[in-house]
Amino acid sequence: MSRADRIREAFAESHGAHWHPTDAYSRAVWLGAGLVVAGMFLHQVELVLFGVPLILSVLLTHKPKGTPEVKVRPVPRGAGAGIVHTVAHVDGADAEIAVIKLPGGPRAVPAHSPDLPVEIRRDAWGPGIDLRLDHLFAGPDGMHVYGPIVGTEHVRTILPPVEHHPSGPLPPRPAGLVGIHRSPRAGDSTELRDIRAFQPGDKLKRIDWRVTTRTGTLHVRERHAEADAEIVLAIDTRTDVGADVAEWSSPHYGSTTRPDGSLDRAVRRAASMAAGYLRQGDRVALMDLSRPQLNVRSGVGRRHLMRIRTQLVVCVQAAGWASRVALRKLPHGSVVVLLSPFLDDEIAELAVQTRKHGHVVLAINTLPLPLKPDQETPWGEVAAEMIAAEHRLRLRRMAEHGVAVTREC
Repeated sequence: MSRADRIREAFAESHGAHWHPTDAYSRAVWLGAGLVVAGMFLHQVELVLFGVPLILSVLLTHKPKGTPEVKVRPVPRGAGAGIVHTVAHVDGADAEIAVIKLPGGPRAVPAHSPDLPVEIRRDAWGPGIDLRLDHLFAGPDGMHVYGPIVGTEHVRTILPPVEHHPSGPLPPRPAGLVGIHRSPRAGDSTELRDIRAFQPGDKLKRIDWRVTTRTGTLHVRERHAEADAEIVLAIDTRTDVGADVAEWSSPHYGSTTRPDGSLDRAVRRAASMAAGYLRQGDRVALMDLSRPQLNVRSGVGRRHLMRIRTQLVVCVQAAGWASRVALRKLPHGSVVVLLSPFLDDEIAELAVQTRKHGHVVLAINTLPLPLKPDQETPWGEVAAEMIAAEHRLRLRRMAEHGVAVTREC
């Protein structure tokens, strides 16, 4: 049953958002009238004396007015995982008692009490429900109630955390200059690229007079241009596996990914590396190996980091097996950071081919190690050892072709 169906069912089973009599009100009416009628037919004054107060209590009660409500101060969007504090404002109107379902359990408070402190705890990144305060209000005499009301779901997306990790391999760079990485193009840096014959359009200040005097023809100094490095974070979202091999075929519920699984590790490392590269002024792009429509173009700055972290959550929500993986439209001479558990040969072949095209490739292994075999089958240890052996063979093959491989994320 979906969340919307559960909400509709809760509304159908409840009395709705209006004041209505309780069961005690109905019992007082029927019991009082029954005692009075029975006393009259049986000529028993005692029954009439018991029934009249019940009828009078119903006649003297009044139906409360107004619309009581519970409002919650929204949680700041920038709040991350962990404990977040907020407050709930209770407006009881004509009610006397409010029963609110807080995260710690139901709590009965006066309908006009001060703001209630609410503690929200979320330990996983990704989309999720912070709070839903179901509530019920009771009138002064307890004969009328308002609700129960299914509270509004406060949904918030927690972005992947940014941790401090080494950024990874980069092209050579001189320190203390405006541009920090050497570009293959000619430019105006301090690093010499070539000395060539003078051509129309060259600046006179670039003339190398020593070579010109020695050769008798004009020669100019050509220098490297200084540019930001092009970083491509390529994430493999086809599988999400943990250290326990027995749980690979079972879905995981309760969070966006398996805690400390391969996909959780990949997203956390990608967000951290993006922050590190962007902090030093590089251009960073994000690519989903199996869903290119979710790619993020290269950019710089804090806003681009927020864009990458948000898109990582989107990639995880759309995660699933795909038959093919590809890296498309890579900038020339870029640094490709490939985050994958490397459980199939196709992803390893993609890393090797990318390296052969002249790119610097860093393969980050996100498979949790060591693997735990399935204890319920006699072939569990053998299967786990075969998976680990094939995995080591893929990593070794990539390293032999010039791919920088990290054994564990």
